[in-house]
Amino acid sequence: LARDGWDVLLYEEHAEAGAPIHCTGVLAAEAYDELDLPKEPILNTLSTVRFFAPSGETVSYTTSAVEALVIDRRLFDHQMHNRAAATGVRVITGRRVTNVVAGSAGVTVSLADGSEARSRACVLACGANYVLQRRMGLGLPAVFLQSAQVEWPAAPLENVEVHFGQDVAPGGFAWVVPVRRGPSATARIGLMCDRNAGPHFNAFVERIAPRWSIERPDDRRAPSEPRLKMLPLAPLQKTFTDRVLAVGDAAGLVKATTGGGIYYSLVSAGIAADVLGEALTADSLTGHRLAEYQRLWRKRLGPELEAQLALRVLTDRFTDEDINALFELARTDGIMPIVRQTARFNRHRELILSLFKHPPARRLLFRGFRDGRNTAAS
Repeated sequence: LARDGWDVLLYEEHAEAGAPIHCTGVLAAEAYDELDLPKEPILNTLSTVRFFAPSGETVSYTTSAVEALVIDRRLFDHQMHNRAAATGVRVITGRRVTNVVAGSAGVTVSLADGSEARSRACVLACGANYVLQRRMGLGLPAVFLQSAQVEWPAAPLENVEVHFGQDVAPGGFAWVVPVRRGPSATARIGLMCDRNAGPHFNAFVERIAPRWSIERPDDRRAPSEPRLKMLPLAPLQKTFTDRVLAVGDAAGLVKATTGGGIYYSLVSAGIAADVLGEALTADSLTGHRLAEYQRLWRKRLGPELEAQLALRVLTDRFTDEDINALFELARTDGIMPIVRQTARFNRHRELILSLFKHPPARRLLFRGFRDGRNTAAS
């Protein structure tokens, strides 16, 4: 928008962009080509992931080409802010927005220090905090999970680990992502689950600590406790209103399968900029006009989101026995060729639909419905 000549003001709640870090910082390699993202924040590549069943059985998968990149999220945000400023965006840090009121004459933005700003339109990019959205009648995502994550010094291992089980992360999974910062090695350790994220995180660290040589830091080099947050897994029913659009996590646009949100945030922000630019030019900023934003992001992302949510509804009913059975299918009954043919880091729909068409996998995925189990998600 600023590049097209519009006066854009960005309020950043924190003193610096990218802090505190809430994100695992894993981004699809293809996103860099599609969106022309800064390459300096790239730390290392990921090619192999090792999945752990509740039984202890493991299945490994290696991509034929690099599909995922570990990034320095703080540096990434800094560079994105710098790019915005270079196009003319006025970036103001350390200012928290407490209210947004849209009226016929414009938008009034209230700040925590008591000051106000006025504009013709507003974009909500406030992450998974839905106070403003609720006040504006946009509602809440229908599905949330709890998450916990931290980056700590660790052994220089190569492979991502993903762990499943009711004792590990009920309703979700836990992960360890290796990170390379020059000669030093760290690991991003986290989980998403439907309850008690903190205690489950502590138990998970104890489980993996010997293999990864992890010890809780006792100095200021790294946080001693994980950062806890709520993770939306479904979009808002309405991501627009008069003069206002919501993008990324603020719109609930997150992968329901993994909780990842960087790519969807960037894509939805681009769509929002296009729609808002046209609306500003036409001086037509009604909800009816801005509904085009939701139509376009649903066209672009909707099929993926719907498939991911469908899979989550099914797997929310999984017991440890079901998860173990799925691992056994992966080892013995032709699922891994399907994974190799259809799995993509940024696109999960083709894999999900292929699993639905695979008779043994389909029977297992729908077992919870046949048994009449209640969903575990909250």
